[in-house]
Amino acid sequence: MNRIDKTFRSLKETGKKAFIPYIMAGDPDIDKTMERVLMLEECGADIVELGVPFSDPVADGPTIQRAAERALAAGVSLRKMLAFMADLRKRSQVPIIFMTYYNPIYKYGEEVFVTDAANVGVDGFIIPDLPPEEAGSLIKSCRSKGLDTIFLVAPTSTEERMKRIVSASKGFVYYVSMTGITGTKLSLEDHFRNHIGRLKDLSGKPIAIGFGISTPDDARSMAAVADGVIVGSAIVKKFHEDPGNAREFIKKLREAV
Repeated sequence: MNRIDKTFRSLKETGKKAFIPYIMAGDPDIDKTMERVLMLEECGADIVELGVPFSDPVADGPTIQRAAERALAAGVSLRKMLAFMADLRKRSQVPIIFMTYYNPIYKYGEEVFVTDAANVGVDGFIIPDLPPEEAGSLIKSCRSKGLDTIFLVAPTSTEERMKRIVSASKGFVYYVSMTGITGTKLSLEDHFRNHIGRLKDLSGKPIAIGFGISTPDDARSMAAVADGVIVGSAIVKKFHEDPGNAREFIKKLREAV
């Protein structure tokens, strides 16, 4: 059982939900990323999602796109993130998920990357542009190293599609709360509630909701229907535009979840 599994099991036993903040690694630099990951843990983050900077982040809205541009300008790469992880594991055991597009993994070499990531303490991957139908070799490599593969269910996913995604996912299933990009305004429609209810019936695995969650009220509403809440753009924006108040904002999100 890896760190993600242990976290969800512990939370379930205590009747709590997972708070999963996202930040872009290397924004504005790798030293500040270390500081912020440790701050997130201090503020009650159960799992931290680290974005891998990429030039064409098709699932991300303008806030995270700009963060990726800043990180790339700072020279952050996948290899530098693995070195960062080796340093982080000397100071923290908080579960870490890399959110990356497939191109950097392909360029690195899939099997070698999974091995290197496991060796430095990465716990899993979210790869939004890699569908489960094309992820067989990656899933196999990850399973052999004890790493989780987390796939995304959209509000438009059919029941057959949800079953396939659930089968390919380990750790938890990522439910995208809207059809769109990160940072879009959240809307809690009946279809959404019914759809995620059906996913819970099919899954048997923890479900975390992300995209569009920007306030403590949003986080509280999502925690009521899921096992975890992912907050990305709002935290990235707060760190960039109002860093002095970031800690308090993160604490409020944690309390809401």
